[in-house]
Amino acid sequence: MKKRVLALIMSTTMVAAALTGCGSSKEETPAADSAASEAGAATEEVKDYGTGEIKVWVAENVKTFTETKIKEFQDANPQFAGYAVTVEQVGEGDAASNMITDVAGGADIYGFSQDQLARLVSASALSPVVGENETFVKEQNDAGAASAATMAGTTFAYPLTSDNGYFLYYDKSVVTDPTSLDKIVADCEAAGKSFYMEINSAWYQPAFFFGTGCTLTYDTDDMGNFTACNIDYASENGVKALKAMINLKKSPAFVNGSSVSNATNAGAIVDGTWDSGAAKEMFGDNYACAKLPAFTVDGTDYQFSGFGGFKLMGIKPQADANKLAVCHAIVKYLSSEEVQLARYNEVGWGPSNVAVQQSDAVKADEALSALAEQLAFTIPQGQYPNDYWALGTSLGDSVIAGEYDNASDEDLMKVLENFQTTCQSYAQ
Repeated sequence: MKKRVLALIMSTTMVAAALTGCGSSKEETPAADSAASEAGAATEEVKDYGTGEIKVWVAENVKTFTETKIKEFQDANPQFAGYAVTVEQVGEGDAASNMITDVAGGADIYGFSQDQLARLVSASALSPVVGENETFVKEQNDAGAASAATMAGTTFAYPLTSDNGYFLYYDKSVVTDPTSLDKIVADCEAAGKSFYMEINSAWYQPAFFFGTGCTLTYDTDDMGNFTACNIDYASENGVKALKAMINLKKSPAFVNGSSVSNATNAGAIVDGTWDSGAAKEMFGDNYACAKLPAFTVDGTDYQFSGFGGFKLMGIKPQADANKLAVCHAIVKYLSSEEVQLARYNEVGWGPSNVAVQQSDAVKADEALSALAEQLAFTIPQGQYPNDYWALGTSLGDSVIAGEYDNASDEDLMKVLENFQTTCQSYAQ
């Protein structure tokens, strides 16, 4: 505990030196490093960060857990105990919208989903994470989570989880090789079972396009407006992805869907950790999980990719450097190896901390292990216009309806050119 206290004192001293106000920026990192190098000599003098109030927003299912951990932290670190911390129930889906609406009245510390990062940065609702704290984020967490907390080269949050994405649940008495889509589908056909994947969902659908190497992301300005669409679906790789969707749809085993609860006679399904209980019940003793397989187009194999999702915790910029340092110390602890493991054990949140991911408890969780392996092939979901989600559904619906069953590569390119132009129009 003494070593952890010393590390936190050093890191928060650094933050106080580097972040003296709301206008702090990445360029201040050298000053932070200088402060950190002097922290050893100053450690004995840093015993009191003053008093104040800190408001924290977290999801309902971790409210009590968070209250308990913050109290434990303050009890063990009396230099931070002068702050009265209030934990309020505000979920990740609402926190960002509430912060953007009223940054001044919002929480000092809050959890949010990674797809809200750009909006929060644009609203000046996040304090940069610099120096040793940034190193902590990058070294302690998996690459996907660390990337999700970063925008334009600056780290703005501390990862809490790597548990939102999709992978393969399957019946191991049916599927003999979960690494190949062709073999999975063939096994399902032979057994009279179904293979479920929701190809008319703009969240699942990119698994094909990102898998062949395509890009689809959006840039935003300081106001959160979409300024550019980075897309290359209208390409040879895009045609390959669309052909893979069409080929899958042609299988008699294919069923469009991604919910275990709605699946019947399934041999395999692409779904997420939220359905692990239902999947265990459905497959029984034959329950198994794996990362998504590779799919084959024109003789070449491609690894399914897709979106990855992460829960992050951010800090509102503070005028008081002492309060800012305390906020960083608290969030660093809440995102630490110790607390991520405890949070997994208590509420089942999948950790982003690489050491916790290798713990016996997490490695025994087949769903989380499969997801962790799959997340290495995904990109963090950023911000997308609302119309994009409907457009992806329309493309998938056309595939399912058989509109492209006999289309040539040239015809498919035209479909993708129209899709790409439409996506770009959302950023004009």
